[in-house]
Amino acid sequence: MKRLLAVLASPLLVLGQPALAAQKQGDVIIRHVTLIDVEAAKALADQAVVLHGDDIVAVGSDADIARGWRAKQKVDGKGRFLIPGLWDMHVHFGGGPDLIEENKALLPLYVANGITTIRDCSGDLPEQVLAWRSEITNGSLFGPRLLTSGAKIEGIAPVWKGTIEVGSTADVDAALDRLKARDKVDFVKITDSTLKPELFLYALTRAKALGLKTSGHIPMALTVDQAVDAGISSIEHLDYAYNAGAKDEALIAADFAAKRIDRAEANRRLDAGFDRDTAMAAYRRFAAKGVFVTPTLNGSRIIAYLDRDDHSKDAGLAYIGPKLRKTYDWRIERAAKADAAAIAARHKQIDDVATILPMLAEAGVPIIAGTDAGFLNSYNYPGFGLHDEVELFQQKGLTPAQALASATRAGPAWFGWLDRYGAVKPGMAADLVLLTQNPLEDIAATRAIDAVVVRGAVQDRAALDKMLSDTRAKVAAWNAAAKP
Repeated sequence: MKRLLAVLASPLLVLGQPALAAQKQGDVIIRHVTLIDVEAAKALADQAVVLHGDDIVAVGSDADIARGWRAKQKVDGKGRFLIPGLWDMHVHFGGGPDLIEENKALLPLYVANGITTIRDCSGDLPEQVLAWRSEITNGSLFGPRLLTSGAKIEGIAPVWKGTIEVGSTADVDAALDRLKARDKVDFVKITDSTLKPELFLYALTRAKALGLKTSGHIPMALTVDQAVDAGISSIEHLDYAYNAGAKDEALIAADFAAKRIDRAEANRRLDAGFDRDTAMAAYRRFAAKGVFVTPTLNGSRIIAYLDRDDHSKDAGLAYIGPKLRKTYDWRIERAAKADAAAIAARHKQIDDVATILPMLAEAGVPIIAGTDAGFLNSYNYPGFGLHDEVELFQQKGLTPAQALASATRAGPAWFGWLDRYGAVKPGMAADLVLLTQNPLEDIAATRAIDAVVVRGAVQDRAALDKMLSDTRAKVAAWNAAAKP
């Protein structure tokens, strides 16, 4: 009799009905949410998502998920929109050893802005950033997933500090061996302040042979097509992609290499020679070769309009330590020395360059959202700047869906990780952002953050606000200590 009563009392049986399956256990369930399918550019209403550890384990209609799952933590998603975590694919940490703590304080700003992964494109603190990457992975440091190039590859005595200087193919081989074997970098960054053009191409070719992704600045003495042929994986900054649209780019590169013209004249001729048909042919070649473009458009816009825009009351300044703010002076002072003609030229340049965004999209080139935020890059605020970047994408001709994909799917696609990131479905990483507005209607909705899920842990609005207030408090203390 006792056994019969126990069976009748079981939640798995209802008299006169088939047995119901036992509910599965998750850690977090987000109920009644509108799920944004970024790939299909669709909004699916009244969905539920179950998280277990740092995985998404179930997604479906709210009614179905509620019947099959229970969880320790429930998040009410009614009136909310759920997207994959945002990626900022071009950030920098640097300024020297004295600025380590001020750089470290930037990490929570990314999470507070819905950014769950960042790609560090090298500064002069490569060893410290590599250490942070490990600490974030093992949970001893809070921040977004950190991917890094380690030290960039450069020529002898370059402008940039913290680089691996190379002057021969043997040097390049040694640099790549170090980055791959010792530092276990996520990709390789190659720049051109003093690097010989032939070594730039050699480094691209060797990195590709080693299975390493590459990004960088293309030397003026080369055509963009030469870098594409050598295997560059992503072109950083939109102006390099713009240069590929000049009908006589090869002649200009040859004249610059032979020192018949200087950089200013080369840029003038590249701009004057831009041709839509030439550009579209080049961009279709980018797409065919699997080359991505990271525009960093907002950073370029800020610099172009330093003569016009007053940043002294920017809210973002409250999050930037005094030593980091001091690194802004280099670009500010350089911009201030420009005459009226130079100012007009840089205004025109940024407007001209921005016109190729929809052309790249039309040609099928994946566009990656990245800010260039960090030391040296004046008033380009870590975390906040990504929202400025994608809003500029929309203003310059991308749809809200394309702009959203640039910040959620393009980064994982570049790394070949779309099986793990960039969508809200079972098996994907539990990196998510809960918004109060629909980003498919207006990309500015990425600012309207209600909660962020990082590696399965829910950071609600109160927790995000505390991250911001804690950083402001640190900066205020540093400001006070810096006063004479």
